[in-house]
Amino acid sequence: MTIEPFEDVPPGGDLLTAYDLAHLAAYIHLLDAEKAPENPWQQAVASLFGIDAARDPGRARQVYESHLARARWMTEVGYRQLAQLELKQQQRRDSPGND
Repeated sequence: MTIEPFEDVPPGGDLLTAYDLAHLAAYIHLLDAEKAPENPWQQAVASLFGIDAARDPGRARQVYESHLARARWMTEVGYRQLAQLELKQQQRRDSPGND
């Protein structure tokens, strides 16, 4: 997987951000990795963010946990905003004069 530029802690709050949109794939991978006991969190943070948990355990854990929390937020709240955004974009594409 291509490692997108990232912050150690993703933006918080109740609004979907450009950062969230850029990191949707990482969020999905984190949620999948959480459910796969054969893939420890250290492996996920290495493959998604390029951080070696053995060399920088504090930062690795912070990046993993904060992004996983944001991924969970996406499944509870953010997905609605994502769907609304997609609907608005579709309506713009479908409106007359956008051929």
